[in-house]
Amino acid sequence: MIRKNRLITVLCVALCGVVAANDDKDIVNYVAYSDVFASSGQPSAQQLTALRRSGTERIIYIAYSDHERSLANEDRVAKQLGMQYIHIPVEWDAPTASDFELFASVMNAAPQTPTLLHCQMNYRATAFALLYRVSHAGLPLADAKADMNAVWTPNETWTEFLLATLTQAGIDPACEGCDWTPSKPQH
Repeated sequence: MIRKNRLITVLCVALCGVVAANDDKDIVNYVAYSDVFASSGQPSAQQLTALRRSGTERIIYIAYSDHERSLANEDRVAKQLGMQYIHIPVEWDAPTASDFELFASVMNAAPQTPTLLHCQMNYRATAFALLYRVSHAGLPLADAKADMNAVWTPNETWTEFLLATLTQAGIDPACEGCDWTPSKPQH
């Protein structure tokens, strides 16, 4: 079974080089924050190839690998493309400060490494990106919040997490134009 999965992964990576790779903007909810930091939803193997060709060197995945929309063997695909791959599984209904601290420590270890932070839809990732960009990169909160809100409005769980993490970092979550009203649950 392992040999079969490895063969499939190798073939996929090989075919990715033959098939025209999708532009990174085709990745669900892709947001480039700078020349070295972007976030998105789940990329395909072809999109990982395109990202690598455009200079991305590190993938940080913050959802669970057994999610129905996860890319099977994403770690192998990324490694075979020569990218660093870091997996920090963040529980959708219970994000923690230690999850964010682990992510921030990875980023701070090599902040100039071109990085894609992703989850399934770029909801977790935009929340972590907001926190990192404000607490570690000095971006004004209103700017980071506008970037996040262009992708989604966090639900109550994620709003509470964001507010608590900002407060813990000594950042006042009140800013001009920052509405922290959580999105309503969808039925």
